Amino acid sequence: MEALAAQLEAVSDWITLHITMWVLVGTGILLTIRTGAVQLRRLPDMLHQVAGSRSGAQGGISSFQAFTISLAARVGIGNVFGVAAALILGGPGAIFWMWIVALVGMATAFFEATLAQMFKVRHTDGSFRGGPAYYMARGMRSRALGVVFAGLTIFTCGFSIIMVQSNAVAGVIGPGSPLNLPPSVAAAVLVGLAALVILGGVRRVARVTEWMAPIMALVYVVMAIIIVGLHISRLPGILATIVGSAFGPYPFAGGVTGGIIAALTNGTRRGLFSNEAGQGTAPFAAATATVAHPVQQGLIQSLGVFVDTIIVCTATAFIILVSGVYSPALVEAGTLTPDAAGTLTSDAVAATLGGWTAVPMTIVIFVLAFSSIIAAATYSEVSMTFISERPAWRWLPRLVSVASTGLGALATLTVVWNTVDITMAVMTLTNLVALIWLARWGVGALRDWDAQRAAGRTAPLFNGIGNPHLPGDLPGDVWTGERASLAEADGTAADVPAATPASSQPAASTGADA
Repeated sequence: MEALAAQLEAVSDWITLHITMWVLVGTGILLTIRTGAVQLRRLPDMLHQVAGSRSGAQGGISSFQAFTISLAARVGIGNVFGVAAALILGGPGAIFWMWIVALVGMATAFFEATLAQMFKVRHTDGSFRGGPAYYMARGMRSRALGVVFAGLTIFTCGFSIIMVQSNAVAGVIGPGSPLNLPPSVAAAVLVGLAALVILGGVRRVARVTEWMAPIMALVYVVMAIIIVGLHISRLPGILATIVGSAFGPYPFAGGVTGGIIAALTNGTRRGLFSNEAGQGTAPFAAATATVAHPVQQGLIQSLGVFVDTIIVCTATAFIILVSGVYSPALVEAGTLTPDAAGTLTSDAVAATLGGWTAVPMTIVIFVLAFSSIIAAATYSEVSMTFISERPAWRWLPRLVSVASTGLGALATLTVVWNTVDITMAVMTLTNLVALIWLARWGVGALRDWDAQRAAGRTAPLFNGIGNPHLPGDLPGDVWTGERASLAEADGTAADVPAATPASSQPAASTGADA
């Protein structure tokens, strides 16, 4: 197992250092430039959209609901264990590079969600579905690439991401935890629970987890706020340490060592795992929302990256750095190893608030990780339906997801983290190719939004047919008939030019429906 961990670590470090880091940040910078820094100039709009996004679902999923689904998925193990791993492997400076990834990633997340909305399809039950596979097939006219991405999603979500989550759960119920279960027993418990939900046996459990996950995320955020408030005077010093360490010559544990490189590499990959910007999973949720304009959901999802990394991850880093359970010296001496990332945040919370927090933290981590297992399995199954609508095929990702739960519970932390880094990198790179290719569509939608806002329209409406800001007509009827019904529903029909009938327009330049 140690040899496997070393090999995976070497591959993960090489991919991150030479490919993922540069492409991820470079794409974010490119999209930031193309949009005139939409994540900064439209930040007030983001807050406004979230505040007013609970309505307008027209019987479907509201923009706010889609936002909370993706935010609940973002605020989880990446914020708890991911930050701890980044500190151990990259030092305090890794948090700085997590910030950079998040700030440019906000533009990436904006494009992901906007494109997911533009190229979504209406399901037979009236709901919407979409995501990278759909905008690759419908926007790039490459169903083959969409199938490749769907396959990568099935493997990444159904295998490696689930392994990380189950490893986290096993850590909080296994040896040394309040429950102190043997590893094999912990794995069996997780496999049983996962099978119960993923295989469709008990839908009530899934429904309970759906609302418990946001509550547990809120509990964790409240605990973080309390700890920051109790030590607020130390905040400026810790922020200075984070920024200084990002460019300082500190040696750290892990496969990539040596100050800046360690901080940059680990900050990049842990930031990606936490906020998912560019990865291609959040667009699954973004596409389900019923909104009047694709940019509306793009702005909301972009804000989710800010909340996840700039606020929650920073709070976690503060908790660990202020607690005394972590220091670069402990890492350098070998006292604090990467395997300790699984308990470092819990230890830090206990050191600052008291030992009574052990049980609440166990519950929080268990629910967050287990709900993420269900979400990852769902993403995997949805991707399979893109490849084939035959019900029998859906059992493949379900069975893989259940088996991965057991494997992750028994594997070492370094093995599962390096595995997920590799598979997520491949998935992310594929998605970024599509984002760059389709950037003109996202820019066109943003220009349409900006023009309507400049004209004084507080709630812009989108027309995908004959829109002068777009490079062509959007395929399908989602952004033709829906526009008129939304305008009539909110009383703005008189203020909006009638949509041109699709039959009188030239064929969509993006190709046939996928």
